[in-house]
Amino acid sequence: MTEARVGRLLPACLHQAILDVLPQRIDYYEEWLRPDGLRDGTIGLAPVTAVVGFLRTEGEAYGRVMSRAGALAADWTVDSMPAFRSRVTKALPRWLRARAAGRVASHIVQDVLTTSAASVRVRRGQVRFDVKDSLFCAVRERQALPLCAFYSAVAAQTLSRFGLRSRARIDQCRAVTGGSCVILLDLSAASTAVDSAKAA
Repeated sequence: MTEARVGRLLPACLHQAILDVLPQRIDYYEEWLRPDGLRDGTIGLAPVTAVVGFLRTEGEAYGRVMSRAGALAADWTVDSMPAFRSRVTKALPRWLRARAAGRVASHIVQDVLTTSAASVRVRRGQVRFDVKDSLFCAVRERQALPLCAFYSAVAAQTLSRFGLRSRARIDQCRAVTGGSCVILLDLSAASTAVDSAKAA
């Protein structure tokens, strides 16, 4: 059986997101997200799982931290892409660009946790982002609210970085209903909102 491992990206994004959203709590979370561990990439699954668990006790700040961390993961990943690849992707027709951006977001999912995977389907102005084995949504008890704000932000911000505004909605969450986490990103709704704003 393959051992689940956390990549270097997630601890760094969580650390920065906590610093941005809960700066007064950063000393507490650095017990697990140690600066030396961030530098050398030695922060493993256990401390990251502990951080995610404690963040869930922070109330509404959990969603803000996770959304910020997901946006950072998308930004840092796109920023690290070769410039030529980024330019070519941005020049693709809209639906091909959405598929290419979805693949970038899928790579982030696997980098977060090696046993996770994501599939992307683009159809009629909507992107369906389906995440299997979400690290954030592996809980003992069913939750009342979705916990996969990180992946929702990853998908939406990756699309945005390639010029595709979207309205993201968590359609299904492993922590709430079991199964996989499904994020739906409506490209047409965002375009309509932008066009309406321009007309006004």
